[in-house]
Amino acid sequence: MSRVNYGDGLGVVTVTYSPGETLAPFVDTLAKATTRSVQVILADNGSTDGVPEQVAAEREHVTFLPTGGNLGYGRAANIGVAAFGQDVGWVLIANPDIEFAPGSVDTLIEAASRWPRGGMFGPLIREPNGEVYPSARLLPSIGRGLGHAVFGSFWKSNPWTRAYRQEKTPVERTAGWLSGSCFLMRREAFDSVKGFDERYFMYFEDVDLGERVTKAGWQCVYVPDAEVTHIGGHATARSSDRMLREHHRSAYRYLADRHQGALWAPFRLLVKAGLALRVKILTRG
Repeated sequence: MSRVNYGDGLGVVTVTYSPGETLAPFVDTLAKATTRSVQVILADNGSTDGVPEQVAAEREHVTFLPTGGNLGYGRAANIGVAAFGQDVGWVLIANPDIEFAPGSVDTLIEAASRWPRGGMFGPLIREPNGEVYPSARLLPSIGRGLGHAVFGSFWKSNPWTRAYRQEKTPVERTAGWLSGSCFLMRREAFDSVKGFDERYFMYFEDVDLGERVTKAGWQCVYVPDAEVTHIGGHATARSSDRMLREHHRSAYRYLADRHQGALWAPFRLLVKAGLALRVKILTRG
């Protein structure tokens, strides 16, 4: 891929799928999160509530971009990023149910001056009740991953989950991966890994992206001085069982991709069976 000399402009992509009342606050709080002019693209995966079209029609800097169907999160985000011109050198990708604290996006961009090899920058993410979501984590290992999968749903403070989530006093630092619900990227870094892996429909595409960004020589940087609030799960709440299955399907893809070959075949079979059993247990009734 030939290198493109991008400008210093800021582009924002959010993937919409009937986002309802969360989308307008997303766009309006974004306006107070940066002093820069910003282009917003709504990469729409087939909304039926009319909200993305209305929000775009009422705001000059917002573009409604139909993707052609429910293509999944990563593929839609890639389409959105590709729609920006060369003037956009910073890309913020976020869920439409994010609300930005004043100055938060500028704080992420300012952090880049301290991390010249920083490719991704993630804010501190709060839940609506004010609790901090563990959004900057280690990459899953076999031990941490299995321990978190087995014990995480009923023993929240188990050592595997605690280590994986990196739950400690927030400090600016590097991480294995950053939550896909909100992060900023140098467009050059996004291009260097060709964006999201479109085989992931939903879930784990952010884990995969963080790992590939690091392997490409960039850093994933957690910037807790920048804050956002994640309202959470508006679209996925309507089909929670299906989303749970998608989560486990993506978890298997992630692990299987990294454990190829005949020697790892028993491991892949065990993981597949274990994840299928976990889905059955969690969705029963």
